[in-house]
Amino acid sequence: MSNVKILAFAGSSRKDSFNKKLVQIAAQGAKETGAEVTYIDLKDYPLPIFDEDFEAEHGKPESAQKLKALMMEHDGFLISCPEYNGSITALLKNSIDWVTRSDEGEQPFALPAFRGKVISLMSASPGGLGGLRGLVHVRAILGGLGSIVLPDQHAISSAYQAFNDDGSLKDADQQKKIEALGTTLAQTTAKLKS
Repeated sequence: MSNVKILAFAGSSRKDSFNKKLVQIAAQGAKETGAEVTYIDLKDYPLPIFDEDFEAEHGKPESAQKLKALMMEHDGFLISCPEYNGSITALLKNSIDWVTRSDEGEQPFALPAFRGKVISLMSASPGGLGGLRGLVHVRAILGGLGSIVLPDQHAISSAYQAFNDDGSLKDADQQKKIEALGTTLAQTTAKLKS
């Protein structure tokens, strides 16, 4: 399965983000199947708030070009999504908005960074629902962009007390479920590629 390339990231810029920890657990599950996994931090791809006037005057920011190229190189994504006020984070939505912009010579609305990509979602939140309300919106956005969003997802509630110091989950069953998201993503992506 070494020909399957998975990109893993969280919709958070916070240094000690629960969602950064969570997506790396899922990434480990994908790696154990033999998939090639790349973990990135969206904080390393700083972007202005999407604005068509800005784009017309300055072009697509270099960070957006790099992020789009990276996403196009991968077959699937593991995304851990914090929930802000019951929805998607501004960071994640803004990154998606910039990456979906067409480049010169590209068909409008071709969406090559998202169309046909296999995606697995998860979330961690201090709240009781674990970020589930936000995942509904993320799923709708990605599905609308032509991605194949897998049905299995997991949300970790009370995230402030869910992790060990090494980044693993205290609950062994939850740990296995998150690892399984990565495993299933890698296996499904491999089947779709074959």
